[in-house]
This record gives sequence, C-alpha cells and structure tokens, in this order.
Amino acid sequence: MDYRTITVALPKGRLLKEAVKFLVESGVDATETLSETRKLVFHWKKFRFILVKPMDVPTYVYYGTADVGIAGKDVIEEKGFELYEPLDLKFGACRLSVAEPEGIPEPYDIDRLSYIRVATKYPKITDRYFRSKGIHPEIITLYGSVELAPLVGLSERIVDLVQTGTTLKANGLREVDVILHSTARLIVNRASLKTKYAVIKELIDRMKESLSAKVVK
Repeated sequence: MDYRTITVALPKGRLLKEAVKFLVESGVDATETLSETRKLVFHWKKFRFILVKPMDVPTYVYYGTADVGIAGKDVIEEKGFELYEPLDLKFGACRLSVAEPEGIPEPYDIDRLSYIRVATKYPKITDRYFRSKGIHPEIITLYGSVELAPLVGLSERIVDLVQTGTTLKANGLREVDVILHSTARLIVNRASLKTKYAVIKELIDRMKESLSAKVVK
C-alpha cells in the first residue's frame, strides 16, 4: 500500500460536475473525470479518482477500496455504514420527500395514517421514518422512475429526491412531507484516516479553506 496516495470515489450523475468544481477550488484537479470517455479510473499526482454510481460511493469507502468519497447525505443515510463524515460540502442541496397524486381521494395526513404503500429508491430511510411515526409501511423498491408508480397504480405514494419539484408537477404529483434534507458530504474510511492521515488531513484542510472562502464571499 502506498501511504502517499489517496483514492477518491466520485458519484456519476448530477453531483459529479459540482464535486469536480469543488475539488478544483480545493487545489485538486479532477477535471479529467468529466471527459467524454468510458474510463472509470483517473489519476492526477497523488490522487486516484474512481467513478461509481452515487449509491455505491459509501460502499467503496466503507470497504476501503476508496479512502474518501463524495456522496449525498441521502445516500449515506440509506447505506448506514460506519464512516467518518468530516465535512458538509454545501452543494447538491435537495430533499427526500413524500409525494402523492393531485386530487387523491384521501390526502396525506401523517397523524391519521396507520398504513402506507409507498414506492422508493430509499427503502431503509422510508421504513425507518414511517415506523418512527407509528405507521406500518409497505415499501416497493424501484430503481427507475419512481414517479411512474402512482400513475399506474403500483403505489399510492412515493418517496424520492426533490430539487425544484418540476418533475413531480409534470407527472401530476405534489410534495406532501419532507423526510430528509440532503447536501453533498465528504466521507472517509476510518482505517484510511489512520494509515493515510497526512494526505487525508491535507485534503480536508484544503476543502475547509475552500468552504471558508465561499462564506467570506
């Protein structure tokens, strides 16, 4: 093991551009990861970047394949791994919400619900949330467009990420409850923090400086 290098897991998709922008602002050039290529592994100086599905970032970090990663709080909570989470990176803001069709015969009322059938990509968070309210959820786990479920009768409601609400409105759905607010976080493998303390601390310090500079502006 080379204790001078660090592997960073980056999420493909909506967070990647902002993650790369933030890394560049922190003095780490990860711009090659944005290139039009099928490559999944990139190198720059003492950094190795791996591109993975957003939901897989905590897994790669937890098992030590990556030393650090950038992931949404929603993904971190859903996976539930024991990871060090030193920084809120303040980008990628969204919320995990309950939504239902406009004009549903029995509108959402969490104080009156005893049972709910819901489709989601976040079964653990969804189950935990409703059970904490004394509600027994029937959860249907989907990996595609969750918004489709209420429209075709698969479930009465959904739990999904919301940024602007445009997709919900386009599909005749409305947001009725917020379960979790999410932003991008830096996560660190606990063993790597000990074995590669110097390089990881340097990265965290750079990121802190970048975050502080944004606050000053």
